[in-house]
Amino acid sequence: MKHTFIILFFSAALLSCGSKNKTEEPKAPKAEENSITLTAAQLKNAAVTMVKPEQRSVSSILKLNGRIDVPPQNIVSISVPLGGYLKSTRLLPGMHLKKGEVIAIIEDQQYIQLQQDYLTAKARISSLEAEYLRQKELNESKASSDKVFQQAEAEFRSQKILITALSEKLKLAGINISNLNESNISRSIQLHSPIDGYVSKVNVNIGKYVAPTEVLFELINPTDIHLALTVFEKDVNKLFIGQQLVAYTNTQPEKKHAADVLLIGKDLSADRSTEVHCHFDNYDKTLIPGTYMNADVEVKNKAAWVLPEDAVVRFENKNYVFVKRAEYSFVMQEVQTGIAESGFVEIVNIDDLKDKEVVGKGAYTLLMSLKNKTED
Repeated sequence: MKHTFIILFFSAALLSCGSKNKTEEPKAPKAEENSITLTAAQLKNAAVTMVKPEQRSVSSILKLNGRIDVPPQNIVSISVPLGGYLKSTRLLPGMHLKKGEVIAIIEDQQYIQLQQDYLTAKARISSLEAEYLRQKELNESKASSDKVFQQAEAEFRSQKILITALSEKLKLAGINISNLNESNISRSIQLHSPIDGYVSKVNVNIGKYVAPTEVLFELINPTDIHLALTVFEKDVNKLFIGQQLVAYTNTQPEKKHAADVLLIGKDLSADRSTEVHCHFDNYDKTLIPGTYMNADVEVKNKAAWVLPEDAVVRFENKNYVFVKRAEYSFVMQEVQTGIAESGFVEIVNIDDLKDKEVVGKGAYTLLMSLKNKTED
């Protein structure tokens, strides 16, 4: 029993020492996960070529979006200054109109009364004028008092003012006073299109009474349709008046519409953006107001450090290149990319890569080999 106890004691002591030595033993250094070393044969089979960053002149494409817009001066709201009942119209949204074309007929008894008042006032002016001239002559010869003459003059001038006011009301209603006489008094008036354009809205129906404040129709003049683009603060300084761009819709991205910058907004909204208005070189009538548009703007050229696109590989939503560390050894290094153009891609954090050799062709093969090794 005594011998058994001694054996157990020494066994426990040895285990304790072994456990202590195991804890204090330094760990082996962990292999670099982003480095790979190839043999000469592997390097040859991978067809690896080496490149160095170089400076090139690149132009960037600024991607913008917006919509087809109509400036306020090209939207015409049609109303009836004196009101009335809509007797007839043939307008429908989308219909094209020519300037001067009849778009509606409005009728109301007030038009009859207005014409009556005008013709009555015009008929009375002759007698008032004759009386004014007679009293003037009598007053000059002292045959009538100044008061009688002044009263005749006031009535004559008041009647002239009344005729002028009534004629302006008739013109406002669309009644031609040059053709107005006692034989052609009309109860209706015609509304004419003031522009060449098309109908965007019809807000009334036959028989409805419309007040002077109501808008019957809305017409659009397509000669000055704009493209309104939203540009954020960081990109505003890249644009200038007259700058060329191409616009396209989501449904027909292959159909390009040439335009140029007409106006750049001078204030920023809450989301730090402003509107840039552009004018189409040749307006396509299929682009109706409100249509969503995309636009590509080529901004000024700049000198940038670039690498061939083959040199940059993408892994887990990040961009990497393989930098040569030794003859057959490479390390994968993250890079920030910018503009891609003509087979080259801009490297933003170039300070980490200047004067270093980078894998051009074969970078993707190295990535696959490295990740397979890591998984093993």
